[in-house]
Amino acid sequence: MEDIDVEQQEPFPVDRDGRQFKDGADQPDGGRKLGCCEKFQRAVSRWMLPEDSRSTYLERANCCPPPIFIILISIAELAVFIYYAVWKPQKQWVTLEEGIWKSPLTYRPEHREEAWRFISYMFVHAGVEHILGNLLMQLLLGIPLELVHKGFEVGMVYLAGVLAGSLASSIFDPLSALVGASGGVYALIGGYFMNAVVNFREMIPLLGVFRILAIVLIVGTDFGFAFYRRFAHHEEGLKVSFVAHFGGIVAGMTIGYVFFSAYNKKLLKDPRFWLCIVGYVVFVLFAVLYNIFLSPAT
Repeated sequence: MEDIDVEQQEPFPVDRDGRQFKDGADQPDGGRKLGCCEKFQRAVSRWMLPEDSRSTYLERANCCPPPIFIILISIAELAVFIYYAVWKPQKQWVTLEEGIWKSPLTYRPEHREEAWRFISYMFVHAGVEHILGNLLMQLLLGIPLELVHKGFEVGMVYLAGVLAGSLASSIFDPLSALVGASGGVYALIGGYFMNAVVNFREMIPLLGVFRILAIVLIVGTDFGFAFYRRFAHHEEGLKVSFVAHFGGIVAGMTIGYVFFSAYNKKLLKDPRFWLCIVGYVVFVLFAVLYNIFLSPAT
């Protein structure tokens, strides 16, 4: 019988505590059965990251803490909507009317001096269709984005879109009111779109094409309805601006592009980061000066 050199044998696979895996079913490399959270993280990595970044992400990925920013902001928006629909009774839930127009949160051109309105309008929605559309989009995009890029980055992009939306509306549609979180939602869409375009060659080809086509279809449809509501569907009362969509998506394609396309990289050393930040600050300063000295709104 041939002697076997024990030292030359391959070691049994063991976990980090030294326990042997059984029958290879729980091996960490390919053979191990993945839990629900791990499967979800792997799916997120395929949707959000180029191939060379996925392993780094999966090493760090966990569901704790959860995507807290996008969840909290969605709960806050839903709570404000319910407040104006229930505690401030309307004729119907489908379209809220007088209550939201008199809200101290709504952006109205004649109250531009109340600076908080340039941000707080994101909490007020015009009806069930309006808020459900925004919540669905921001949760579908925001949760995966926040799992990869964390709450600070997603929050900065979202709020940058909200502010850019109201400032753009105050310049290009200065006599219209503004409600809804579309600026923030479109900032997430813009950042995600640029991520899909920039990393297209490193993603699964069919998945990359699907992502881009889905975004173009969603944005095109929403812009079509926004134009219709603004110019073709004549209603009495205040006109609601659609320009926030443009402001939000441009913010997402600049600031969001840098944050969402630079996973595991030093942003402060990236000249694109500073170019986008400087461009955004210049726009904000111009919009503030315009509203103080040049706006036709009374």
